[in-house]
Amino acid sequence: MGSDGEDCPAHGEQTLRAGFALGGDGGCIAEARHHATAFLEQARTHHRVPLTQRAVDLTQLVVSELVTNTYKYAPGPILMELRIAAGAVDVVVWDSNPVVPAARAADPGRVGQHGLEIVKAVTEHLHIEQEPVGKRITARIALTDA
Repeated sequence: MGSDGEDCPAHGEQTLRAGFALGGDGGCIAEARHHATAFLEQARTHHRVPLTQRAVDLTQLVVSELVTNTYKYAPGPILMELRIAAGAVDVVVWDSNPVVPAARAADPGRVGQHGLEIVKAVTEHLHIEQEPVGKRITARIALTDA
């Protein structure tokens, strides 16, 4: 795992980061969840980052939903970055499809296609940005239940 720490001058704390290139195959979703779990465990044990089990569970959920959407709708590789700073974990997913996804209207009868709705509901912040190639989605999750 390639995490590193760099000073975050605005907060006087370290930013922990890890980046992962995921293949576009069906195993990439489980692989992404595994990377997220290992990254958070390393942050907790080696860097003494306080985080709740809820934060771990929500991070796994968000990673799963974002990578699943990318796997389903964007051809090619998937890049994922995890960052911890300022009491939150950012899940950043890049894919090659420039189309910006939109949450659909609530429909309890609809099966599937609730991923973005779920991510919006459990995150503090969701930002979608078109890139020169593809798009980057950043979801922020609080590390504690404060």
